[in-house]
Amino acid sequence: MKNKVFVSTSIPYVNARPHIGHALEFVQTDTYARYRRLAGDDVFFTTGTDDNALKNVLKAEEANEAVQPFVRRHAAYFKETCDRLNISYDCFIETSNSDVHTQGAQKLWDVANKKGDIYKKEYEGLYCVGCEEFKTEKDINEQGECPEHPGKKLEQIKESNYFFKLSNYQKTLTELIESDTLHIIPETRKNEILSFIKSGLEDFSISRSVERAHGWGVPVPGDDSQVMYVWFDALSNYINVLDYAHEGKAFQDFWLDANERIHCIGKGINRFHTVYWPAMLLSGGIPLPHTVFVHGYFTVDGQKMSKSIGNVINPIDLIEKYGIDAVRYYFLRHQHPFEDGDFTMEKFHTAYTANLVNGLGNLVSRVMKLAETHLDAPVQRPDAIDFPDEFTQALDAFEFSTAMDYVWSRIGRADAHMTEEEPFKVVKTNPEEGKRIIAELVLELYHIARMLHPSMPTTSKLIKETILANKKPEIMFPRLDL
Repeated sequence: MKNKVFVSTSIPYVNARPHIGHALEFVQTDTYARYRRLAGDDVFFTTGTDDNALKNVLKAEEANEAVQPFVRRHAAYFKETCDRLNISYDCFIETSNSDVHTQGAQKLWDVANKKGDIYKKEYEGLYCVGCEEFKTEKDINEQGECPEHPGKKLEQIKESNYFFKLSNYQKTLTELIESDTLHIIPETRKNEILSFIKSGLEDFSISRSVERAHGWGVPVPGDDSQVMYVWFDALSNYINVLDYAHEGKAFQDFWLDANERIHCIGKGINRFHTVYWPAMLLSGGIPLPHTVFVHGYFTVDGQKMSKSIGNVINPIDLIEKYGIDAVRYYFLRHQHPFEDGDFTMEKFHTAYTANLVNGLGNLVSRVMKLAETHLDAPVQRPDAIDFPDEFTQALDAFEFSTAMDYVWSRIGRADAHMTEEEPFKVVKTNPEEGKRIIAELVLELYHIARMLHPSMPTTSKLIKETILANKKPEIMFPRLDL
C-alpha cells in the first residue's frame, strides 16, 4: 500500500525577486518529493509565497505602488522561478489570493481562542521588520540589532495585541523534540531549538493593529481593529492548501491520515516551524509534522547576499546560461545540505565543466556512439530496479550531496571501465565480446539515469530516451566560457 506523504517548502516573502537561496530550497524539496514518488509513495508537494508580511507592504510603498499588484507581480516571479527550475509542486499558494487560506487561518484562530490559548494585552517591545518578529534582549546583538538583519534599526512598538499562550506548551514541545516524535534534522538544529525552549518560552504576539499593518493582512475574527501577525497566518498555509477550513478530502488524506508530514526550511526560520507552529497545531488538536529538515544558507563570494553590495544572484540568469539541470546539480552536490556554503561563479563554472561537460555528458556521448554504431537494437532496460542502499539512505536523511556523490562515483566507475576494457578496440577483434561490454555500459547508463531522476529529471529523461532510440544524443552540456 502506498504511503501518503505531505512535503512542503517554506513560503518566502515577496518583497524582492527570488535569489539562489530560495532556489536552493525549491530544488532540495523537489528532489525529495520526486524521490518519494519514484519509490511508489503518494506525495502532495506544496510551495508558494507569504504575501501578508509588513515588509511586503513597505516595499510596495517604497516603489510607489499599491500593495495588491506589487505582491501579485512578485509572487509571479517566484512561481516563474519554480517553473523554470522544473519544480513538480502540486500546489502553489499565494496567501493574499486564496480564500481557503484566509478561511483556514481564521478557523485555526477560533479553535485556539476557544481553547483559551489566545488573550489580549498591551505590549511594548522592539520589532524587526526583516524577521517580522518582536525581539527580546536575548535575541539581539551587542549593537542592539537583529543578528539576521545587521544594520537595520529595530522599531520600538507599543500597542494592544492578541497573544498566543506559547508558555503552555514548553513541557510538551520539549518531550516531542527530545523523543524525535517531532524529528528535527540535523541534530545541531534540534539542539539549538531545545536550548531555546529550555531557556523559557514566552507567549508571543499574534496580531497587529490594522493601522500598523497598513490595512494589509488576514482580519482577526471578531475584531476589525486587528489583523493576524504574518507568522500566524503564514504557518497555517501548510494545512490550508489541503482545505483545513472545510476539512476536505486532501486534508484528511495528506495531513490527518498522512504517513509522513515533512517541512523543508532554512535555518533562519527554524524556531517558527519547530516551536510556534507545533504549538499552534497542538492548540488546534491537529497532528504535528513528523520531520523538519533545516538547510543552511548561501553566501556569495564570502558575503551575505545583499542588494547594497550587489551580489544577489538570480537563479534564472544561471539557468539561461547553463541550463536547468546544471543549476540543480550544483545546488544539490556542491552545497552541503545542513551548512552554509559559499557560491562563486568560478566554482560553479569549474564544477559544470569538470562534472557535466567532461564527466556525465562525455560518458553518455561516448557510450551511445558505440551503441549506435555496433548494437543492432536498443539494450533492453530491466523491468524493475531497486536503488542501491547508499543512495536511498542518503536521500532518506536529506543528505543530497552524499546521494549525488554516489551517483558520480558510478559515473566515474563506468568511465574507468570503458577505459580499461576498451570496447571500441575489442569490438573490432571480438565483435560479440565488444558488444557485450557496450551493452553492459549502456545498462549502467540506465541505472545512472534512474538515480538522476529526482535531482536532474530532464537529463534523466534524455538519457533514457537516448538508450531507447539507441542513438548518440546531441551535446547534453555544451562547453561554455565563464
